Amino acid sequence: MLHTIHFIRGINYWPAHKAMYWWKAFERQEAETDFKQLARDGFEWVRIFLLWEDFQPMPEQIDAINLNHLSWLADMAHKQNLKLMPTFFCGHMSGINWLPAWAVDPAAEHGRFLICNQHGLQPGMAKNFYVNHEVQEAQSYQIEKVCSALQGHPAIIAYDLGNENSNVAIAPHPENTKRWLQQMSQTIKKYSGNCAVTLGMHAEDLEEDRKIRPQDVAPYVDFMSMHAYPFYLDWVEDPLDPKLVPFLGELTWQLAQKPVLLQEFGAPTITPPIRLQEHASRWIGWSKNEVQRYYQQLIPTLKRKGMLGFMAWCYADYHPSLWGLPPLDKNIHERFFGLYQYDGRSKKILNQLPEDDYSSQGSPQHFWDHIDVAALYRSPRKHLKTWFELYSKQD
Repeated sequence: MLHTIHFIRGINYWPAHKAMYWWKAFERQEAETDFKQLARDGFEWVRIFLLWEDFQPMPEQIDAINLNHLSWLADMAHKQNLKLMPTFFCGHMSGINWLPAWAVDPAAEHGRFLICNQHGLQPGMAKNFYVNHEVQEAQSYQIEKVCSALQGHPAIIAYDLGNENSNVAIAPHPENTKRWLQQMSQTIKKYSGNCAVTLGMHAEDLEEDRKIRPQDVAPYVDFMSMHAYPFYLDWVEDPLDPKLVPFLGELTWQLAQKPVLLQEFGAPTITPPIRLQEHASRWIGWSKNEVQRYYQQLIPTLKRKGMLGFMAWCYADYHPSLWGLPPLDKNIHERFFGLYQYDGRSKKILNQLPEDDYSSQGSPQHFWDHIDVAALYRSPRKHLKTWFELYSKQD
């Protein structure tokens, strides 16, 4: 279980020279150098991603080499006083769905996101793990083997049941989501020694009813996790509005009645701005000073509003050698979200944060006393826009 009154300072990690191809070319020295840097710079939690096909190339097969790499990584993280949050079934990442071939229906109509695996870009759609029992059995098997290998490890702070899962599959009904969450969460608890569980949700789970509402997720996790990027939301006028992240965090807390970790937020340092592929009216990209100011405004607010903490997106910009590969060939802005440059130098984005004790400030109140959050999914986008306009007028 997770017990903390400490405001967490964390980060999402892919190595600068590997990105999503990390586990296919794992190097201990690279990971150790990066983790030592994160520890020196005051980070405490590191979220990592178990790319699905790299850990489970076949439903009944767990990759022993990568499981060994993961165990070594946990040992090394512990030596640096870092905590790990492994994310299962990855899954959606940086605008692409990374899925093993066995978890894809190649005959299905192409979905919103491209599918990538060892065969390259692949047609079809993900088999819906909320209702496909064979995929569910495979997922439970992966959890069993990973959690058993790391059972009781002092570096493992929590397991994440997926990264923005609604970008991969949407359940036919909320009851399917609940059953899936119950099965996966119970399996983690059984084989991990009762480790904490969370689920990486994102703003689109609030914008639309994707059958994965915070209030339905809450009974099966120890804390909520929310991802928030104002420049992806067309109902937010300022693409770098620092109030959007705490707003979504507080709303998630009110819906779930459980503490919230801001598990992802950030902004790309790229000038001049570029046009977003999925949001043609939006141009994004800011200077290091602008992104630093964004973090300076945002992080103290998250603490003051009672959030568990933050995990910045992400560790480093990606090396140009990766720019011709998915997803960085098309999603150009994804190359530049790092708090570090690809050569390891810090962008110093977090250097000017106020020094304080980072203790918890309690749960959000006041504004939400006058908001009927239960009405959200009757007209989610309309309510989000209206509520955020009201929220933004607060001091």
